[in-house]
Amino acid sequence: MSSDLSSLRIDKSKRENYSSSGKSKKWIAWTIAVLVILTVLIIFVPPLFSSSVDVELTTASMQSPSQSSAVLSASGYVVAQRKAAVASKATGRLVFLGVVEGDKVKKNEIIARIDDSDVKAQLAEAKANLELAKSSLPDAKRNYERQQALYKTGSTTLSNLQEAETNYNKTLASVDIAKARVQEAEVALENTLIRAPFDGTVLTKNADVGEMVAPMAAGVNARAAVVTMADMSSLQVEADVAEANIEKISVGEDCQISLDAYPTIYYQGYVAKIIPTADRSKGTVTVKVGFKKYDEHVLPEMSAKILFLKNNRKGNFSEGKPVLVISTSAIAKRNNQNVVFEVKQGKAVEVPVETGKSFGDYTEIKSGLNDGDEVIDNVSNDIKNGIAVNVK
Repeated sequence: MSSDLSSLRIDKSKRENYSSSGKSKKWIAWTIAVLVILTVLIIFVPPLFSSSVDVELTTASMQSPSQSSAVLSASGYVVAQRKAAVASKATGRLVFLGVVEGDKVKKNEIIARIDDSDVKAQLAEAKANLELAKSSLPDAKRNYERQQALYKTGSTTLSNLQEAETNYNKTLASVDIAKARVQEAEVALENTLIRAPFDGTVLTKNADVGEMVAPMAAGVNARAAVVTMADMSSLQVEADVAEANIEKISVGEDCQISLDAYPTIYYQGYVAKIIPTADRSKGTVTVKVGFKKYDEHVLPEMSAKILFLKNNRKGNFSEGKPVLVISTSAIAKRNNQNVVFEVKQGKAVEVPVETGKSFGDYTEIKSGLNDGDEVIDNVSNDIKNGIAVNVK
């Protein structure tokens, strides 16, 4: 019986192994639970585990100094204020065209001519009739004067005198009619010549030699305008400005004009006229901007951009070449040196810069940045080299 009782003893080594194994499993479970909770918090509640600073970026760009002084900008087109579609006053076949696109012409210069053979024949006939009428005039005058003398001596009757006077007056009238016919034929001959109405440049050629031309294109296959020309000294930019902004503009105000074709060339301009009516469909008012001076680069129908400048921004655009600028609020002082901060791999990186002139809210950057570089705007004292940042 003592042997049987001894067999009921508990093995302490097994109990210790069992207790140790249970504790290990519990520890692993708790560790996994804590890791899961931490992962969720890190993913969904990043501010609790991040000390980054929220920042906004601004871009360094090439701008002209005038852009920072502009109260308003607008787009428009170069338009010749003096432009004409030159047509013939007569109907006929074009036999001469002396100009092509781009030619400069003077006022009254003959630029084209239509067939004038029939008109010349009419002129010759009119001149012949004039000479015929003039040839009858001396006889009619002598007969009238003779009848006057005879009537005074009683050698002729009053009816004969009146008949001679009537014949003389008819002959005078015939001469006047013949002169008018000559003038009419001369005008018709002049109408076969197409002259430039003013000094200008030929923009387009609308007809060719051999084609029929007519006033108002009277014929089905006839051309109305032979050429289109413009006075290149009358070029202005016509821009549409929103009604809400028209109060910012006044006649005579200085402007800067740039062409889309030559964006780095700037021209001095001024507000020449504000058209006193609005476009109901677009809600805009047309503003005409004149050039103070321009060159051969400026052509009709080119698209242009206008900067309407502040009243204290007058005249001199010699400094108007584009320069690299950045928002002044992006520049900070660190160790007595001007710096900006770029964002690289989520951290602020200090970049020393050399600054130049200030243009309103912008400052020129002479070195340290390139066109298109992005830097932190509104730099505060919290922004330091290497600090973690969060770009909004």
